[in-house]
Amino acid sequence: MSAPEYPSKIDAAVLKIAGAVVLGMIMAILDITVVNVALPTFQEKLDVENYSTVAWTVTAYTLALATVIPITGWAADRFGTKRLYMTAIGLFVLGSVLCATAWNIQALIAFRAIQGLGGGMLMPLGMTIMTRAAGPERMGRLMAVLGVPMLLGPIAGPILGGWLIDAASWHWIFLINVPLGILAITYSAIVLPKDSPEPSETFDVIGMLLMSPGLALLLYGVSTIPTTGTVWDTKVLVTMGIGAALVALFVVYSFKPRHPLIDLRLFKDFNLTVSVVTMLLFGIAFFGSLLLVPTYFQVVRGELPLDAGLLMAPQGLGAMVTMPLAGALVDRLPVGRIVPTGVLVILIGMIGLTRVEYDTSYAVLLGTLFVLGLGMGGTMMPLFTAALRTLKHDEVARGSTLLNITQQIASSAGAAIISVIYTNQLKDSPVVGAAQAIADAKDAGSAPPAWAMQIAQELGTKFEVVAKTDMAHAFSVAFWVSAGLVVVTGVFSLLLPKKHAADTSGGEPPMVMH
Repeated sequence: MSAPEYPSKIDAAVLKIAGAVVLGMIMAILDITVVNVALPTFQEKLDVENYSTVAWTVTAYTLALATVIPITGWAADRFGTKRLYMTAIGLFVLGSVLCATAWNIQALIAFRAIQGLGGGMLMPLGMTIMTRAAGPERMGRLMAVLGVPMLLGPIAGPILGGWLIDAASWHWIFLINVPLGILAITYSAIVLPKDSPEPSETFDVIGMLLMSPGLALLLYGVSTIPTTGTVWDTKVLVTMGIGAALVALFVVYSFKPRHPLIDLRLFKDFNLTVSVVTMLLFGIAFFGSLLLVPTYFQVVRGELPLDAGLLMAPQGLGAMVTMPLAGALVDRLPVGRIVPTGVLVILIGMIGLTRVEYDTSYAVLLGTLFVLGLGMGGTMMPLFTAALRTLKHDEVARGSTLLNITQQIASSAGAAIISVIYTNQLKDSPVVGAAQAIADAKDAGSAPPAWAMQIAQELGTKFEVVAKTDMAHAFSVAFWVSAGLVVVTGVFSLLLPKKHAADTSGGEPPMVMH
C-alpha cells in the first residue's frame, strides 16, 4: 500500500481533529497540576498524618499512566483509535467522579489510579490521531500551532485548582472534568474519522504482570519509610524486596518475547540510553521538587490554595518562552549543546529554591520559578528528539513507549523520594510536631497534648517563628537533594551527541507526554 499524500499546509480538517485531541490532552494535563496544589488540603480534610501518604495521590496516577501506555498501541490497532480515545475520556471522567466521592485517603488513591488509566491513554492516542491526520511532514508545524494551548495547562491548573478549593471544595477539582469530558466525547464523535482496526502483535501479558506490580510495590516501600521511621522495618523490606525482585524478573524476561511490554533491546543504541538515563534523573529531580512548591506556599507562607496556584504561574510562563524556541533549535543544533544548557538553567533555579526560608522575598521565589520553567522548556523536547533520532523507522514507536514510561516512572519516583525526605526532616523537629499537635487539637475541639504545650510555653513568642523556620528547612533539604540530582543529570547530558546527526527515524514524530 502506498503512503497517503498530505497537503503542504495545515488545513481546517486537520485543525478540527487537533481540537478534539487538545481537549482530551489538556484535560489530563490540567488534572495533574490541579491536584498538586490540593495536596495540603487533602492532608487536612482527609486527616492524613504523613505528607508522603498524600503524595500517593500523584504517584498512583502516574503509575497508572505508566501501566497503560504500552497497552495503548496494541489496543488502538485492535479496537481503533477513535473508539479507544473516547473510551479513555470516559474512563478518565469516571475516575474523576469516583475521586470526588472519596471518603478517605486510601479511597482517593485507588480512584486516582482509575483516573490515570484513562489519562494514560489520552496522551499517546492523541499523538497517534494527529500523526495520521497531518502526516509526519506537517507535525512540526502542527505542534507549533498547538504548543501554546498545551503549555497553558501547567499555568491554569494550579490557579483553577486553588480557585475551586477556595470557592467550593476540593471535590470540585475532580467534578470539573465531567462537563469537559462530555464536551470532549461529543466533539470527538463528530470530528474524528471512522476507525479501521488492524489487529497486530499479541500483548505481553507476562511482562505486564511482572512490571506493573513490581514498580508499584517498590515505590510503596519507599513511601512507607516515614511512617515506620526506618528502612529496616519488615513492611518496608518486604514490599521493596518483592517489588525489586519482580522488576528484575521482568528485565530478564523482556529479552525473550518478540514484542515485549517494554523493549529493553533498544538500549543497544547509545544515544537512546544516555537520553533515557538523563530523562529519568531529570524527572526525579524536577517533578519531585516541583510537587513541594505549592505546599511550601500554603504550609509555610499561609497562602490560600488559589494564591498558591497563582504563585506557580511563573514556572509555566518560563516554559512557554523556551519550549517553542528549543523545538526550533533542535532541527538546527545538536541536542548535546541544547540539553546541557537547559539543565544548567534548571540547576540555577534549583539552587535558588534550596535557599528558601520562612520569610524569603516573593520576588526571589517567583523569579526562581520562572528560571526553572525556562530550563524545563529547554530540556524536555530535545531529550525526546535525541533519543529517537537515531532509531530505525520500525523502532520509533517502541522508543516512544520506552521514553513515555521512563518519564512517568521518574515522576512517580520523584514524588515518593522527595516527599519522603521532606517528611523525615519534619519529623526531626519537635517544634513542628508540637505545632501540628496543637493545630490538630484545635480543629478537633480538644485539649492539646501536654508535651506540645510545654514546648510552646518554653519558646513563648518565638514558637511560631521557630516552627516555620524548621518547616522551611525541611523544604530546603529536599530541594538540595533535587539540586544534587540535577548535577548528576547535567553530567549525563554531556554524553549526548555534539554533532548534528542525520534523522534515521523515517520522519515519525515522538509521542511526547507532559
